Amino acid sequence: MVKCKECDAEIKILDDSIEGEIVACPDCGSSYELIKSENGFDIKPAQVVGEDWGQ
Repeated sequence: MVKCKECDAEIKILDDSIEGEIVACPDCGSSYELIKSENGFDIKPAQVVGEDWGQ
């Protein structure tokens, strides 16, 4: 498990998770990308792609 950087809630990381996978905080909904670390996984804020309205 890792702690959400926004609200400090615990985010469960599944055993079959892979690097680059997007996970969301169950409390505040913030999205994070999984990155490999010495102790398994860590998280970094996921890049949010805005809507493309053809402009």
